[in-house]
Amino acid sequence: MSAEPGAKEQSERSRVQRRKQILIVDDDQEIREMLEITLAEEGYDVISAGDGEAALALLKRNRPHLILLDMRMPVMDGWGFARAYASCPGPRAPILVMTAAVDAGTWAREVGACASVAKPFDLNRLLDSIAVHAGAAPAASTA
Repeated sequence: MSAEPGAKEQSERSRVQRRKQILIVDDDQEIREMLEITLAEEGYDVISAGDGEAALALLKRNRPHLILLDMRMPVMDGWGFARAYASCPGPRAPILVMTAAVDAGTWAREVGACASVAKPFDLNRLLDSIAVHAGAAPAASTA
């Protein structure tokens, strides 16, 4: 019986290690919180930042599998973040652009994103897109 708790703990650690990490970069706190809760309930490990500069700081300690990126933010917008991120050593996660702009697809292409989702977004469509693109890059913590 004493071996069973150890096996359970090891199984839990293995499951957590296999979890995909998602970085949310959006200045709208309500959107960040809603996505944090939803993605955590879906089994993702979630980190978030309110602007591109804060996101770059998080990337010094984390290697997410996917980045959900708003384009219009204070301090450092999505374009500035994408330029700075492109110069970071790899591996780099794919970027999924989330924006209320009519030309979301154009903006996504400008920053080399794998996809775009228009705000307000359909949550199921967003979750489907995340599931498709989150496996596109390996992640390893630098901490």
